[in-house]
Amino acid sequence: MQRLDDPSTPTQLLDDADLRELYAYPRDLTQPWMRVNFVSSLDGAVAVDGRSGGLGTPADKLVFGMLRELADVILVGAGTARTENYGGARTSEALRERRAAAGLSAVPPIAVVTASGNLDPGMRLFTDTTVPPIVFTSSAVSEKKRRSLADAGADVRVIAADDISGDALVAASTEAGWNRILCEGGPRLFGRMIADNVVDDLCLTFTPVLAAGSADRIAHSPASAVTAMRRAHLVCDDDGTILTRWVRDSPAG
Repeated sequence: MQRLDDPSTPTQLLDDADLRELYAYPRDLTQPWMRVNFVSSLDGAVAVDGRSGGLGTPADKLVFGMLRELADVILVGAGTARTENYGGARTSEALRERRAAAGLSAVPPIAVVTASGNLDPGMRLFTDTTVPPIVFTSSAVSEKKRRSLADAGADVRVIAADDISGDALVAASTEAGWNRILCEGGPRLFGRMIADNVVDDLCLTFTPVLAAGSADRIAHSPASAVTAMRRAHLVCDDDGTILTRWVRDSPAG
């Protein structure tokens, strides 16, 4: 892969260590940093036939895994967890060692956001994981439903009375001691976080295809909410995949 946005070294080839440095979270964080990761087709589709996996390229998959490696926790909306058939994060011995050296837990947990609690206890999220998944939910969910998710192995945390806001997610992350948050969507969760002004960082991959169809954009909300971002980097792979990172000019919140 090659960095495109550094005129001093226009042919700089990047290895894994270079990429980790490019995607590193800010040092000495004292509060949660909300990073969002998405892949999109050139014509703005967030999925092909309902799943983002249809847009994946080798470079995108490499960075997807690297972003997970750098995070305290992986945040995802319930709809995306169901559609993408989420299981627990995968690790290797080398990855565990790198995470330990960075002061992180061996495996980043998956935290699913669901105000309704509508998760099937038999889904891979609960059956194919090495660490308990976390369910961020609301007090509107019945005690019976919460108990069924806990019985399936989830760490169920009530973080709101009804609707789950971006501020509620940041507060829950603060309480858990997580400063390096990686959100993997979906579009409605991302849109809500933009509207609530809690997004610090967007990692967006453009895959070199046109997809058409009726897929969502990467963010969706009832009303527009403009947030100015500055470019952190542009990286291109030989197949045309473009990996971008965008950071807020000022802290979120």
